[in-house]
Amino acid sequence: MAAEKPTPPFDTFVFDVDGTLLDTLDDLVVLTNDALAEFNLPPRTREEINSYVGNGVKALMYQAVPEGTPQDVADACLARWKENYGTYPNDLTKPYPGIPALLAELRRRGCKLGVLSNKFDGGVQFIMNKCLPDAVDVQHGEGGPQNFPRKPDPVGLLTTIEELGSTPARTVYIGDSPGDIHVARNAGCYAVGVGWGYHDPADFAAEGWEPDLLVSDPEQILALAPEA
Repeated sequence: MAAEKPTPPFDTFVFDVDGTLLDTLDDLVVLTNDALAEFNLPPRTREEINSYVGNGVKALMYQAVPEGTPQDVADACLARWKENYGTYPNDLTKPYPGIPALLAELRRRGCKLGVLSNKFDGGVQFIMNKCLPDAVDVQHGEGGPQNFPRKPDPVGLLTTIEELGSTPARTVYIGDSPGDIHVARNAGCYAVGVGWGYHDPADFAAEGWEPDLLVSDPEQILALAPEA
């Protein structure tokens, strides 16, 4: 017998980062093409890099290098990307319109807030602290001290929910990709897809991971929270 689907209101909201809370694409283009250039590899277009985002920096970089690139060169590009990230200012990254107000209102309503991303954990800590400091209670990326596997493995999401003192039935997971809906389902959460990120909203149905709710404006997420 299938588990009963969680229903509103919810008091716990966990978000993806790239394409959901933050528009990071322009900085990802610079970082990726700088790493490629250091190894005399051709640059990628903004559209190409957009299509590589969502499964972590390793997947991004392995797709960005030309087909047939030796593994050691691809690994060196990945290592250089991560090294550059530590000193690159990421000044092109910004929250999507309405996101700071959404997080503030959810917190005002007593909700618990978290982040779980496939971005490497050091990158999550850096960019969240830079662009949305103190906006959430718990924030995790791939790897990190707890060595979380990438989504759609539910371990990271379930651990984040536990750290927030909540349960999957009380939790909404919000993201811009079919993989985000997949991890929400795997963890037993309510799944929200956003229409402003790096994936066409049609991708959800095309890949067989339709959200419980698809939103085009952050304010629509407030309907899932307790009343003010």
